[in-house]
Amino acid sequence: MVIKVYLATASGSTAIKKKQQDVVGFLEALKVDYTEFDIATNEENRMWMRENVPGEKKPTNGIPLPPQIFNDQNYCGDYDTFFNAKEDNEVFAFLGLAPPAGSKEAQLAEKALILQNGKDPEEHHKTSMKEPSEKEEEVEHKEEDAEEPLTEDDEEHPVTEDEGEQPVTEDEEEEPITEDEEEEPVTEEEEEEEPVTEDEEQGEAATES
Repeated sequence: MVIKVYLATASGSTAIKKKQQDVVGFLEALKVDYTEFDIATNEENRMWMRENVPGEKKPTNGIPLPPQIFNDQNYCGDYDTFFNAKEDNEVFAFLGLAPPAGSKEAQLAEKALILQNGKDPEEHHKTSMKEPSEKEEEVEHKEEDAEEPLTEDDEEHPVTEDEGEQPVTEDEEEEPITEDEEEEPVTEEEEEEEPVTEDEEQGEAATES
């Protein structure tokens, strides 16, 4: 951005010359870069200044007088508005520039910010840094949704009486062995070696003789 000051170097008005000197001198004191455009020796500069000053800022006769101040193509104001901004320590705001750090205007702007926000800008910045962003909050909500608490059905049920070990009923108890189920004695046919009787022995002896 370029600060443009339209002035008349060959003006016959002492008041105009003084106003121009005040504006230029104060800009130099603030170390603000600016460019002078002489309307006394350059008709094109004169026409451009007259065309770009807003209608409500022009005098009754419609011809604005120097000095007129612009920030590139944007109109800033004339000497009177510049002087008011100077008195209020708002020249940089008047010019559409950021005040340098440590300047009186920067300090006033900082105090205004404190009054507006109700806290110190640095503390406000620290607090805002601690607060989670919207994206982080969305991630946290998603994680919370993913870990759903166990429902009553999902929880481990205590063993009920029906599910527990049921007592053995009378029918399921071990039944005593009946006489029919007792181990039957081995019959003569099932014995491996049957004992030889007296008649068989006598018969075998007679056969041999």
